[in-house]
Amino acid sequence: MRLVDSHCHLDDEQFDADREEVIERAREAGVEQMLAIGTGKGPPDLEAGIRLADAYEFIGATVGVHPHDAAKADQGTMAALRELLRHEKVAAVGEVGLDYHYDFSPREVQRRVFVEQLEIAAEARLPVIIHTREAWEDTMELLERHWAPSGLPGILHCFSEGPEEARRVLDLGFFVSFAGVVTFPKAVRVQEAARMVPSDRLLIETDCPYLAPVPKRGKRNEPAYVAYTAAKMAELRGRPVEEVAEAAAENFRRLCLLPERTTR
Repeated sequence: MRLVDSHCHLDDEQFDADREEVIERAREAGVEQMLAIGTGKGPPDLEAGIRLADAYEFIGATVGVHPHDAAKADQGTMAALRELLRHEKVAAVGEVGLDYHYDFSPREVQRRVFVEQLEIAAEARLPVIIHTREAWEDTMELLERHWAPSGLPGILHCFSEGPEEARRVLDLGFFVSFAGVVTFPKAVRVQEAARMVPSDRLLIETDCPYLAPVPKRGKRNEPAYVAYTAAKMAELRGRPVEEVAEAAAENFRRLCLLPERTTR
């Protein structure tokens, strides 16, 4: 079974003691590619994902400023972001968006930095990876206004809403990525969405080290555990797990052009 983890934070300090072993376990579990999300600890360091991608042929990278770190960003940050998007293994801008749960950065700053990054991604003709938490309407309004005109795709990562919201995302041309939340018994609306997303628009991720799927819930998550999410998605959709995993892997390759992407 071919698997892809389309969203993992392998730079996280929780992996400092055994990062190589974690990556090896993923490969042994059939994870052929991983996308290292490059938000790290925020500006000025934007290269967390690139460092991993440079070290492993099968790991791609993103670059972006997480909404938590929006207040750290300045015009120098945006200039650096533009330059880093030229790296041959950078597949997307992200994760970017809005987080009104923690409000680590003022909301107006989050919105401004989000829009700036949407504009930069559109200029670079790269997809965006979206984080939204307790900010659904604002996130969608900004995407509809500032991203939809680009005609480019994106990923709504760690989808945690229901089928109505999934339809709105799909109407924007986005892919919908499901993480360990879909395995949680009480995540009924997320599971309903997982049943209805077309097979050519779904992705599977871990968002590790967070949100480990059942039966690993409560433990540190890692890319090998994407297999549990794939199994739950297959159960919900009434399809063989190999078919669901292959669809998600092919969608990832089609969207992110890895590892065959060309240098800009």
